Amino acid sequence: MTTLLPNLLSRMGAWVRDHVEGVGYSTRSFFYMLGVSPGLLRRPRLVVEQLHFIGNHSLLIITLSGLFVGMVLGLQGYYTLNKYGASESLGLLVALGLTRELGPVITALLFAGRAGTSLTAEIGLMKAGEQLSAMEMMAVNPVQRVLAPRFWAGVIAVPCLASIFSAVGIFGGYLVGVRLIGVDEGAFWSQMQGGVDLWNDVFNGFIKSIVFGVAITFIALYQGYEARPTPEDVAGATTRTVVISSLMIWWLDFMLTALMFSK
Repeated sequence: MTTLLPNLLSRMGAWVRDHVEGVGYSTRSFFYMLGVSPGLLRRPRLVVEQLHFIGNHSLLIITLSGLFVGMVLGLQGYYTLNKYGASESLGLLVALGLTRELGPVITALLFAGRAGTSLTAEIGLMKAGEQLSAMEMMAVNPVQRVLAPRFWAGVIAVPCLASIFSAVGIFGGYLVGVRLIGVDEGAFWSQMQGGVDLWNDVFNGFIKSIVFGVAITFIALYQGYEARPTPEDVAGATTRTVVISSLMIWWLDFMLTALMFSK
């Protein structure tokens, strides 16, 4: 009993120290990657190739998910609004729900599961195969050559995919609300046009998606780059990417929503 409390405090102190050290190291790595990113201006093809790999391969799941989310939102929204005689506001409900919240958040979660794990596994396997070490021996900076193009491709891809998700979702809500249920088409679009503000709703949702893209892509690359070169640790890094990214998305969503829509 006399040694139990000191051991517990020692383990807690070591846990806090390790996590604070990890946060500091990851922050330093983030700013270092930003510092070497201007070199990509001489080779924009690297970013374009990664943008095609990350964005184009995620387009199908984003499109289908956006369609079904919009259809469900239209169906549930109609049942709720119809109780109060406000079914004509269905278009406004669908548009605000997608542009403000569901579009950026669900896109970010899907991107973390699809592209984030792929990035982590790719970087982890490159490290396990000593490809990154070989680049350093040839005086090639692996952060600038490998990580930075993938980072900026992810930052660009997430807002584009979120916009597609919201647009397809609105179309899905239109199919259910207007074509299936019979809501007046003119009221559906006019309520949407009159109630959705370009700055407060659409642009703020776009800013959310950019922040999510920065967080997800950096977490994925950092986990892959810092993983030990073993199959078990690379697999664990992909799992950590999904868990940390998901929690970070929800935390950032709460903070950004509180800042943007509190007025």
